[in-house]
Amino acid sequence: MNLEQIAGIAHRPDAAPAGVVVLTHGAGGSRDAPLLTRICDEWARRGWLAVRYNLPYRRRRPKGPPSGSAAADQAGVAEVIAVAKTLADGPVVAGGHSYGGRMTSMVAAGENPGIDVLTLFSYPLHPPGKPERARTEHLPQIAAPTVFTHGTADPFGTIDELRAAATLLTVPTEIVEITGARHDLGSKKLDVPALAVDAALRLLDER
Repeated sequence: MNLEQIAGIAHRPDAAPAGVVVLTHGAGGSRDAPLLTRICDEWARRGWLAVRYNLPYRRRRPKGPPSGSAAADQAGVAEVIAVAKTLADGPVVAGGHSYGGRMTSMVAAGENPGIDVLTLFSYPLHPPGKPERARTEHLPQIAAPTVFTHGTADPFGTIDELRAAATLLTVPTEIVEITGARHDLGSKKLDVPALAVDAALRLLDER
């Protein structure tokens, strides 16, 4: 299986890659989301092969949110991680924005996920205004060190809620706090991709 078959677009470094990064999109987005593009550009600048890809539901239809596709989307994430291992030597970093990050985190909570660091952007802790519907039950099973990059104005979870959720993990974690940002992680003052990549590289160094 190759990049085209997994609907992936590669950002290639100038030299032999230090490893591979695979990132996917939120519920209403696609691999062409500006945030994913910027993050993959940053990883490539750091010497990594970075791939942004569409989840299976987005490969089936160009618009609209996922609907009952969680199992298939998780299988798609696992498939991409397997492909990533064939693209270059070195560690594999996997993650995504919102729904895509949640699907990747669920794969990371399974057996032998093959992820060296998990990087989650705007992890959707709960639907907006419904903190009682927490999406944290699988977090204790995550086996890879994890970076959470999160806005302080994100309606899908406050920073305090995220800090509490991070304590459920038994692996090293780091929270990259983006002051004033909402779910899209837009910031005029902070370089979100650089901060997130810095944090992931620190966790890789600490393994």
